[in-house]
Amino acid sequence: MKINMTEREANQYSPLALAFLGDSVYEQLVRERILLAADMPANKLHKLAVSRVCAEYQSECVNMLMEQEKLTDREIEVFKRGRNTKVNAPKHSTIAEYRNATGLECLFGFLYLSAQLERIEELFSLCWSHGEDEFNEKIKE
Repeated sequence: MKINMTEREANQYSPLALAFLGDSVYEQLVRERILLAADMPANKLHKLAVSRVCAEYQSECVNMLMEQEKLTDREIEVFKRGRNTKVNAPKHSTIAEYRNATGLECLFGFLYLSAQLERIEELFSLCWSHGEDEFNEKIKE
C-alpha cells in the first residue's frame, strides 16, 4: 500500500501516532541493512538490530543530524513535536534519549506518510553511517 498524503495531511496525526509508524519504518530499514550486510543466525541479526533501534543510538543519530545541520526547518519542527510529547522513558535510557528517539521516529513517520521516501533513505543513510566501524566489528564477532 502506497501512502501519498500532503505534508499538511500527515501533520494532522498526533506526534505519537507518527512515532508509532516511524518506529516501524526505521526498524525495517535497520533490519534490511543488517540482513544485506551479512548472512548470520537470526539471534545475531536480532541483537544487531536492537543495537541500532534503541533510544540511545537513535538519540546519538539525532544529535549528529542536528550538529551537521542535515535537517530542514520543517523537519526540525516535526522532530520537535515528537520530542516534546510527554513520554515515559524505559529503564535502559534517559528521558532525553527517549524523547530524541521519539522525535526521530515522529519525523520518519511524517516523511513516510507524505511519501518522502528518498528523504527517508537519505536521513537513514546518515544515521546508519554513525558508528558504522563499530557495527562492522560486531558483524565479525
